Amino acid sequence: MTKAINATLKMLTLSAAFIPALFLAPATVTAEEVSDEKAVEHYEALSPKLRAGYAKSEHPVSTVYFNWDRYTVGPHKSSTHGGRLVHNYANDLAKAYGKYEDIGTLPVGAIVAKDSFKVTKKGVKPGPLFLMEKMAAGFSPEDGDWKYTLITPSGKIFGETNGVNSKKVKFCADCHNAVGEDQDYLFFPEEDYRVQN
Repeated sequence: MTKAINATLKMLTLSAAFIPALFLAPATVTAEEVSDEKAVEHYEALSPKLRAGYAKSEHPVSTVYFNWDRYTVGPHKSSTHGGRLVHNYANDLAKAYGKYEDIGTLPVGAIVAKDSFKVTKKGVKPGPLFLMEKMAAGFSPEDGDWKYTLITPSGKIFGETNGVNSKKVKFCADCHNAVGEDQDYLFFPEEDYRVQN
C-alpha cells in the first residue's frame, strides 16, 4: 500500500507541462465541489452521451464495457486522469481487479475500463474512455505487457500502445509503471469508493 501511495504522490508532483492537454480538466469546478450524490446524478444523465460518443470509435470495448462489473460505488475523482470523475469497470478476465492491491497478475485478455466526465461552471462535459488491456508476453515488456488506449468523447482514438499515436499514451504507461509488478501496474479507487466483494 505504501508503495502505491508513494507512486501516486510521485506522479502528482509532475509538472503540468508533462501532462497531455487532453488530461487536464478546467479548474473552474473541482471534483471535490461535487457531492457524491450529485456526481451519481450527473453520471446517470450523461451515460448515454458518453457511450454514444465512444461507440463512434468502433473500438469493440466501447460498446460493451458498461455491461461489465463496476468496481466503484459512485464516480470518484482521479487526479491522474486530469481530476475528472471516473467509474472503474473490468471484464470477466479481470475479475481479480476487485481484490485491489492483492490483485496478483491478470491474464492475457483482461481489460480495465474507466469512463470519465468533468463538471465545469458551464455544465457537465464528457471525458475520455481510458482502457488497459493485458496483452501476450513481449507486447510491451517495459509496461507489464499492457496496452493503453484512450478514446475521446467524440469517438476518436487519441492513442493506443504500439498502434495509432502510440507516443500520446506513453504518459499512461509511465504513470502506471510507478506501481509496477506489485499491483500489476494498476491503480485502484480510494477505499470509500470501492465495491466490496
